[in-house]
Amino acid sequence: MQKSATRREVIGIMAAGAITALTETAQAGAGPIPIIDTHQHLWDFNLFHPPWLKGEPTIDKSTTMTDYLKATAGLNVQKTIYMEVDVDPKEQMKEAKWVESVSASHKTPMAAAVVSCRPGLPGFEAYARKVHKMPHIRGFRQVLQVPETPKGYCTRSVFVRDVQLMGQLGMSWDICMRPTELSDAVQLVDACPEVRFILDHCGNGSARNPDQEQWKTDISALATRPNVVCKISGIVKTVKPGWDPAKELEPVVMHCIEQFGIGRVMFGGDWPVCNLGSSFAGWVSCLKTIVSGSSAADQRKLFHDNAAHYYRVA
Repeated sequence: MQKSATRREVIGIMAAGAITALTETAQAGAGPIPIIDTHQHLWDFNLFHPPWLKGEPTIDKSTTMTDYLKATAGLNVQKTIYMEVDVDPKEQMKEAKWVESVSASHKTPMAAAVVSCRPGLPGFEAYARKVHKMPHIRGFRQVLQVPETPKGYCTRSVFVRDVQLMGQLGMSWDICMRPTELSDAVQLVDACPEVRFILDHCGNGSARNPDQEQWKTDISALATRPNVVCKISGIVKTVKPGWDPAKELEPVVMHCIEQFGIGRVMFGGDWPVCNLGSSFAGWVSCLKTIVSGSSAADQRKLFHDNAAHYYRVA
């Protein structure tokens, strides 16, 4: 694997690339950078009402593709990857069939999907094999950062066995867990070398996290595993009123880019959850500010090209 650049080197490279970025954009006559949103949530209450939303009154309202298109208007979002919304397990197949139908219709930006599952529980293999036959579904996720899921859950043998099946099926696994438990993710990745892992939300890093040094160490460890890529998403929801979003999030974003490299990071909107800290447009603006010194080519990798490759939606 190519050696990761240091933080100083990355910032220097990005600063040196600022003029190059402006020149490339001017030469191309380009408009906004094309975006593939790798983390698009939708919860149309006519279809399903995820139970966890009852604890989040700010976002506990039906959201549809029409709402998403309004939130992203003018930002050049060309394609999206639907991300599961932790529906009731009884509705997992319903969710999978719905997103497959929407993606297959080619009537919206939704080009592919990651759906919900419960590895380690009875019925997982039969469910996974049925979903695998749906051509627009790329992978699975289970949200592990919930109170009822204990530390070490993803290292249990039955859980690992079922994640290994994803590798056999050519499906990816999104890692979504507490930042203090990323060492568990390292164990899972090491046990499943044939699986493509996608780390959601920068591993839930935060510059104000008292355990941030451990997060940095664990991010670095995950980055040494070649079958892991990192999603720059989700973290804007931690921004509080009065904070400078770019200043607040820059250390987290830059550490991930430094460790994974520009070829293994992808933008994710996390709408409408991002609304807890910022609008979709605000999050895009914040991230563009953070990476403004990078070349146009590298910004395109972050916002578009890497997602097209890893989620196979080119």
